[in-house]
Amino acid sequence: MGQQVAFFEVISPDAERARKFYAELFGWQIGADPAMGGYALVDTGGGIGGGIGPSTAPGDAGVKIYMRVDDLDAYLDRAERLGGKRLVPPTDLPGDFGRFAIFTDPDGNQVGLWA
Repeated sequence: MGQQVAFFEVISPDAERARKFYAELFGWQIGADPAMGGYALVDTGGGIGGGIGPSTAPGDAGVKIYMRVDDLDAYLDRAERLGGKRLVPPTDLPGDFGRFAIFTDPDGNQVGLWA
């Protein structure tokens, strides 16, 4: 069995608008946390959980999936060998949420890793 999608993320220049849109469209429960800089965790009602947050840099808006892996560096190395590019090195998340990294596939699509 391969790796599975563990989390999704929607990054928007207007995170409040995005939260309202997805909550109304799909009936998701979305709770913004001021301590997380306007980032909100999403409860999809039994599906994969996610987050909706504000854009913080040019080109970072969009939808991204995060794959659960056991070794961030190993998967980043493998992605690079297959033609991808490392964007964000392994980085600690706040609290006990683990670590993440981001790479692009050969077409420039951003994909997150979560450990």
